[in-house]
Amino acid sequence: MADASANKLSRMALETEPYVRFAVTDIDGVCRGKHLSGEKMASILEGGGTIASAVFGWDIEDRLYDRVSFTGFHTGFPDIGLRLDPATARQLPWDDGRWLILGEHVQADGQPLPICPRQVLKRVLAKAQRMGFSAQVGVEFEWFVLAESELSVRQKGYRDLATATHGATNYSPFRIDAQQAFVRDLFTSLNAMDVPLEALHTEAGPGNFEAAIRYTEALLAGDRAVLFKESVREIGRRHGLLNTFMAKFSVDYPGCGQHLHQSLWRDGRNAFFDAKGEAGMSDTMRHFIAGQLHGLPLLLPMYAPFINSYKRLVDNNLAPVKPTWAIDNRNASLRVIPGTASSLRLETRSAGADANPYLAIAAALASGLYGIEHQLALELPAVNGANHGAEGVQRLPATLAEATAAMSQSTLAKELFGPEFVSHFVETRQSEVARFNQCVTDWELARYLELA
Repeated sequence: MADASANKLSRMALETEPYVRFAVTDIDGVCRGKHLSGEKMASILEGGGTIASAVFGWDIEDRLYDRVSFTGFHTGFPDIGLRLDPATARQLPWDDGRWLILGEHVQADGQPLPICPRQVLKRVLAKAQRMGFSAQVGVEFEWFVLAESELSVRQKGYRDLATATHGATNYSPFRIDAQQAFVRDLFTSLNAMDVPLEALHTEAGPGNFEAAIRYTEALLAGDRAVLFKESVREIGRRHGLLNTFMAKFSVDYPGCGQHLHQSLWRDGRNAFFDAKGEAGMSDTMRHFIAGQLHGLPLLLPMYAPFINSYKRLVDNNLAPVKPTWAIDNRNASLRVIPGTASSLRLETRSAGADANPYLAIAAALASGLYGIEHQLALELPAVNGANHGAEGVQRLPATLAEATAAMSQSTLAKELFGPEFVSHFVETRQSEVARFNQCVTDWELARYLELA
């Protein structure tokens, strides 16, 4: 991970720092943490610490879940263990070089907390290692940059929001230059804190950006993705901009994805590559794809965790609605990107920008490894063109309620991630659905108020 920073941190007198930060993610991927004195941080790094279990009892709006068994009023919100990873230490260029360290959660006996997202990914990677593989992952994010603030969006009632660029020009060096200072700070600050950007460009709507983060080993890729989202928000705020990773922030514009580029490596070689295979694909890669196709309908809430996530997963939106695969075709859920022995990889296009990166990566890798472990055959032919060949493939769940029901009944989910995680995650999604079902929307008022 950020090895140079970690070594530097271990040599410095941390106690002399006026304050430092730590961050963990909750089940939704929201960064939770504290500013601590340098002395307190040094103590936690050495011996561990605790944090209120309420971090797994709040939803994304900071309202307490009313149907989660792990924590709540019925438990009194006791503390859970906190372990910080010094290898993740970074200095934030926009915060006078203050240190930020990422962490994870443990139980009283020091064992991983089963519902901790970073621990979920680490368990998947431990299985990959037992199977003889290491995983490389690169993450791409699409998101919208708004010329708004936390105050202005509330004053406007979240309507008629101004975008930071205008016109809908993909790959436009002209449009993106309208936010030249912000773009410059993204590249300089993120690269300085070991979140290296390989590309940044405009996408299909005004204010719509896409960034590619350089690939690396899977846990670091998850850390970088979490840091990217939080850093973009903080850097943007200093430029008077509000950045949203909602899967679908407006009916007028495209949705926002989180595309996961993956490959498995063994003995220094790309296990996905076989020069004699179709498009260079090895049998290992074909089994991996088969496993992901098998898992997609059953694990979809890990890629699409919110009510709004499913507003992106609609037809004719370059967002996949069926578990399909293809060779270099962005209409499919899984896109094989042909290349050399070092560059051939699989792009999973199902996850929304709103998904917790640790959980999205875990879902993709775990289901792919399941396919390898069980030698699942890739019986579905590759689709082509506008998903030709997918006519007989059943659609993915169309709502969070439908997707959550499928996951709750899935033996695969429990096998891959354990019953404790699945139970908690399903309960939180059920709570999300229940809150939405109690909401009266503008659409309902306009449609029914006068004549119903």
